[in-house]
Amino acid sequence: MVLFSQAALIILISVTALWIWSVFIKNVSIIDVFWGFGFVIVNVFYAFMYGDLTPRKLLVLALVGIWGLRLSIYLAIRNSGKGEDFRYQEFRKNYGPKRYWWFSYFQTFLLQAVLIMIISIPLFAINTSSSSGDLTGLDYLGILVWCIGFIFESVGDYQLMRFKQNPNNKGKVLDSGLWKYTRHPNYFGDSAVWWSYALFCIASGYYWQIIGSIIMTLLIIRVSGVSLLEKTLKDSKPMYNDYIKKTSSFLPWFSKNK
Repeated sequence: MVLFSQAALIILISVTALWIWSVFIKNVSIIDVFWGFGFVIVNVFYAFMYGDLTPRKLLVLALVGIWGLRLSIYLAIRNSGKGEDFRYQEFRKNYGPKRYWWFSYFQTFLLQAVLIMIISIPLFAINTSSSSGDLTGLDYLGILVWCIGFIFESVGDYQLMRFKQNPNNKGKVLDSGLWKYTRHPNYFGDSAVWWSYALFCIASGYYWQIIGSIIMTLLIIRVSGVSLLEKTLKDSKPMYNDYIKKTSSFLPWFSKNK
């Protein structure tokens, strides 16, 4: 638990520094960019501060690094020059600028710090496991699940970015590429990546610690991901209701012919 507490302190210091910066620039959205990188930080800390670098630890070190850095870089590029996200603008309006500057620390920055530590529990288990760390069949299954998830998340993000860059697509719904098989390929991919970490965790001899992957999936589907975005799109894009009728919500599946 000492190692976990030390990692939590590092994340706490990091989000506090980001919060101070956000107060000066009046933009809370910078915490979104930190999300993926935060998991890279804790996983690197666990890997190098506890025991030897076994094959499984090296594998997870690489996979978490690739996933987390790609996500943070993508969000940094996507958010560049666009100002504060509409969600935080709404919060700032509701709470008032004189109160939101400090309220945002608890509502957003500290909350994300807590979530990073809870969700990263499978990574903590993998890196502190007493097993040999040699790769097993379950690890190779985890690699396969990670690859599927990473492809869906990264390609889905790229396809959406290209779609939005075309001014002719304003008000339209992306229903081609991976978006033909699921309305949220990037969210599905993100969830799949975290279930690959759950498989590595089980291969390390730990089971209840996959709670981190479960929480991540619930957040994606029920809280900040799919459900929130679906509500917004239904209100802003009339064509989205037709898209719902023919396309799977989360798990990829063939489009229904109308």
